[in-house]
Amino acid sequence: MEGNVVTMSVYLDGPFWVGVLEIVEDGTVRATRFTLGSEPTDPELYEFLRRHGVSLLERAAASPPVPSEGREIKRVNPKRAAKLAARAAAGVSRRSTASQEALRLELESRKAEAADDRRARRREAAEHRREVARRKRLERRRDR
Repeated sequence: MEGNVVTMSVYLDGPFWVGVLEIVEDGTVRATRFTLGSEPTDPELYEFLRRHGVSLLERAAASPPVPSEGREIKRVNPKRAAKLAARAAAGVSRRSTASQEALRLELESRKAEAADDRRARRREAAEHRREVARRKRLERRRDR
């Protein structure tokens, strides 16, 4: 992954700890969001990434790319850099607008897939009910 940057942020969102995995490549951002539940420790995060890291990277890579304008690294005042580093070390992280957009697009695509799946299951169930009714009708005719 030459030139690609992968970052994971963990933050508290309501009652749950949530993680965001971002892939920045060629001026675009792809992101995926996952729920961790209770506050994870460093060993728990390591184990989670070891188990689910590949699938998270695949989910993020499958999400639609969003242009990452304004995400260039700028030179920062050293005092400000120290504050930002302390905030990052403390686990306080904010999602960028590009990653928020990528997450929104991923959510919309998952919702569309789920709607298609529901529609197909409903159609299959209706066909099954019709087939059962047809068989019952034929059985009643044979019994006469």
